[in-house]
Amino acid sequence: MSLRPTPEISSRKRPKQTRSAELVSAILEAAVQVLAQEGAQRFTTARVAEKAGVSVGSLYQYFPNKAAILFRLQSDEWRQTTDLLRRILEDTSRPPLVRLRALVHAFVQSECDEAAMRVALSDAAPLYRDAPEAQAARGSAGRAVEAFMRETLPAAAEPVRTLASDLIKNALSQLGKQFSETPRSPAEIESYADAMADMFCAYLDRLASEGAGR
Repeated sequence: MSLRPTPEISSRKRPKQTRSAELVSAILEAAVQVLAQEGAQRFTTARVAEKAGVSVGSLYQYFPNKAAILFRLQSDEWRQTTDLLRRILEDTSRPPLVRLRALVHAFVQSECDEAAMRVALSDAAPLYRDAPEAQAARGSAGRAVEAFMRETLPAAAEPVRTLASDLIKNALSQLGKQFSETPRSPAEIESYADAMADMFCAYLDRLASEGAGR
């Protein structure tokens, strides 16, 4: 059975009390387990409620459907990745290319650590990928990279910085995904991240030199 998009992916309400927050946490933990065990095609609110030990009615107080649960898992993952990216890129105590290298290593490690969950969420993406909430969540990380490029390449033209931002974002996403699809040893992860960081740093060095020469 194919997955169909649904417009209602936002949580119905936010937990305000400790007990409610614990209930939502239990639902999300159960959702992760069901998604990992059953996959996106067999993921249902009934299975999540059963795994969490709560009634379906209690689950529906916070999540209107399975798409809302899956989107919450995905948006949490996006937020964690974005927070990691921003913390590294905004640490001006370190030179820009040192930050970029640290970012690549952290991102590749995260992709490998979360590979199984990411694949499952990717299978569920048709449920929510075109929703405004999803587009807003994806935009945050892009803005952090663009700000980093303005700092790193101050003399470069705006189209050059935009191209650099897009290239690095897309390369990180696609190469990280492809690499993490196979289980990797710590040494393999380190070597791959080093090579990717070398490539990005050499590219930005060249752009900085060209910009300074204008």
